[in-house]
Amino acid sequence: MSGTSHDGLDIAHCTLYYEASSWKYRINVAETVPYSKEWKIRLLGLADKGEKAIREADKTLGNFIGQAVNKFCLKHDLNADLIASHGHTIFHEPLKKLTLQIGNGKAIAGKTGIMVVNDFRSRDVELGGQGAPLVPIGDRLLFGEFDYCLNIGGIANISFESSGGRAAFDICPVNIVLNHLAQKAAKDYDNKGKMAAAGTVIKEMLDELEHMPFYNLYGPKSLGREWVIENIFPLINRYDSYPLNELMATYTEHAALRIADAAKYSSKQKMLASGGGVYNDFLLERIRFHCAAAIILPHPTIIDFREALIFAFLGVLRLRGEINVLGTVTGSMQDHCAGTVHHP
Repeated sequence: MSGTSHDGLDIAHCTLYYEASSWKYRINVAETVPYSKEWKIRLLGLADKGEKAIREADKTLGNFIGQAVNKFCLKHDLNADLIASHGHTIFHEPLKKLTLQIGNGKAIAGKTGIMVVNDFRSRDVELGGQGAPLVPIGDRLLFGEFDYCLNIGGIANISFESSGGRAAFDICPVNIVLNHLAQKAAKDYDNKGKMAAAGTVIKEMLDELEHMPFYNLYGPKSLGREWVIENIFPLINRYDSYPLNELMATYTEHAALRIADAAKYSSKQKMLASGGGVYNDFLLERIRFHCAAAIILPHPTIIDFREALIFAFLGVLRLRGEINVLGTVTGSMQDHCAGTVHHP
């Protein structure tokens, strides 16, 4: 798994099995391989580099992933039946029927000698869907004891059961924006939200953020870095005369309000929260202030690697020929089985 925060490559060795009419899982060992400064710069700028550069990066990243998996398996004395790879998103504009995750599956299979499933999103986009979010099938079948499953990463998303089936959607950008602001102070991120906690909310900026048209759309809906660059960053730049911690406090409050609104009917219900954003103590404090749901933080391994686990699960479902994408979630015309299989 490689997410929109560009932190690195999450690798999780998982066991998945079906027992007593339900799916069970174990995360045996997991770690994040940080991206070098060079890789971060390359990935961030790749969308503007043209087709040749993207094709080259696709193969190079596939080789990098394959090498990382080999080192991981050697280090921990592991074998694997299957690699399920999300890849790294370069484009995600489903209204234009565009989505691209690089990290060539054939290259990964060649490097590792292990079967690979990747490219989980493109078929859904072809079927008229958003191609996202894909995690809700795992939320339903692996974490069904929770009323809501919230992931706070580069972009926050949520899933839950509704009368029409599983519902899910991207809520708002979170770490993409907060990390962008922290970098203005030469920090990779705002550790525990301390910078934001020292600021006060800029009311005018918060009002502008809260009234962005995306938040009036009903799901299925999804967000990509392109939307953040076109809509959020210019808005924040209009307030650059304010102290940085006030900008961060304001955006943190906005994210907390949006997340609470996504679960506004959640009184006395349980919400599983995962993703790097849950380590932001101030953000979590503001979410709890606004949200009626009981927010449950699982074991740190689940916080950090739930999405990697679920993509492993999507790969298993693909090999079994079972549904791994829900049309009610993505907006595609039907539930379906997605992913491209590569044999070594």
